[in-house]
Amino acid sequence: MVAQYPHPMAQAAANGITIEYEKVGEGEPLLLVMGLGGQLTDWPQGFIDALVGAGFQVITFDNRDIGLSTEFHWDPPSPVKALAKSLVKRPPKAEYTIPDMAADAAGLLDVLEIPSAHVVGMSMGGMIAQQLTIDHPTRVRSLTSIMSNTGDGKSGRIATKVMAKLARMPAPTLENAADRSVDSFLLWSGPHFDPAVHRERAGRSVDRSFRPLSTQRQTIAIMASPDRTAGLQSVTAPTLVVHGLVDTLVKPTGGLATARAVPDSRLLMFPDMGHDLPEPRWDEMVGAIRANAERAARA
Repeated sequence: MVAQYPHPMAQAAANGITIEYEKVGEGEPLLLVMGLGGQLTDWPQGFIDALVGAGFQVITFDNRDIGLSTEFHWDPPSPVKALAKSLVKRPPKAEYTIPDMAADAAGLLDVLEIPSAHVVGMSMGGMIAQQLTIDHPTRVRSLTSIMSNTGDGKSGRIATKVMAKLARMPAPTLENAADRSVDSFLLWSGPHFDPAVHRERAGRSVDRSFRPLSTQRQTIAIMASPDRTAGLQSVTAPTLVVHGLVDTLVKPTGGLATARAVPDSRLLMFPDMGHDLPEPRWDEMVGAIRANAERAARA
């Protein structure tokens, strides 16, 4: 049975695909962009509620190839082959890349008749949010990039020990997907990570949609995408960069490089945050996102 969620969802035809999305709250539009393999339902409801309480209308959506948005069917190269190519600076072939996913987000705003929005992305979603700001600067009132990197191939790389452990994990199946998600997040999350809470959320996600090859395709899309550093240097939208100091999936150098690239950006780093959104830090994060939005209002 597909789990039920507290707000009705809808679909939009945008950028040549179908995008599943949800809107909640009233106020300034804020687009939340999810990370690799994540569905819109993977955003913690308490985090969304806090953003709504801070005066935003929050829009979440399934990125292409994930959840209930359009699924693609090209065969991704094996992670080992893709990694080998990346090490010799030969990006793997991909039928879509981060700029295509940023165009999806712009297309969704078009359908919703939203001229511009505050944009918050985490991990791969931070990459998409950065690219959206570069390619469609008038659509982004403010940018928040959480636990992401610039795509320069040097900063914010995965820790070697985490990569080795991931390579030894069994392939995801319907039966093991939720437990495998918990095991994965234990590798890169901070001390506030709650396996039981994550296991329940992951189980709901698997019930809603199970597309393991889509996650592989999104991984290849990241690896095939260009370096955003030069584009970020031209960003004028008020920018907040958030990163955890114990992040082992996208190491803190990713956040540092992003903050260095964007003129007049603000950098917020938490000593007790890994590659997750720790609940004890929600209020501080939401407050910083609100303050960044106020910078846009003053500008």
